[in-house]
Amino acid sequence: MPVKIRLQRHGKKGKPFYWVVAADVRAKRDGKFLEKLGTYNPNTNPATINLDVDGSVKWLQNGAQPTDTARAILSYKGVLLKHHLLGGVRKGALTEEQAEEKFNAWLEEKEQKIQDKKDGLSKADAEARAQALAAEKEANEKRAAAALPEEEVAEKAAEETAEASTEETAAEAPAEEAPAAEEADKKEE
Repeated sequence: MPVKIRLQRHGKKGKPFYWVVAADVRAKRDGKFLEKLGTYNPNTNPATINLDVDGSVKWLQNGAQPTDTARAILSYKGVLLKHHLLGGVRKGALTEEQAEEKFNAWLEEKEQKIQDKKDGLSKADAEARAQALAAEKEANEKRAAAALPEEEVAEKAAEETAEASTEETAAEAPAEEAPAAEEADKKEE
């Protein structure tokens, strides 16, 4: 029974999420599988990959053939490197300790590269937000400056109408109350 290491699609339309599985070649893409080896989420940046390295190496040693995409994922997580190093151990070129040491050194270097990419992306995102905020503040200031003369005109019009209304009330008031209205006008000025 030939076995393939391949992706099994899950997730909703437009938001794919994959399981990395070891499955019989004759099984449907999303059908029966022998073992789930991990997950792959391409929706995040960088893509999130969780993989059982030892389980994947075991399947490779037993003759499972990865598909092209699965091969890229296995290579990215170091499964193919570990399989290669274990081949050297079987042939006697390396000891298990040396192979494990090389694999761990490669893994640390890879994790550092991934972390650098995440930091760079978060820094770029923060810079983009800062630029957007600065542009928005500038637009608000321009809008406020354009609206300021209108407000001044509105304030002058309101003052003129208030003066006109006080003059009308002063003219309508009897002669006794007129001096009181004039004193009120003087206090306002």
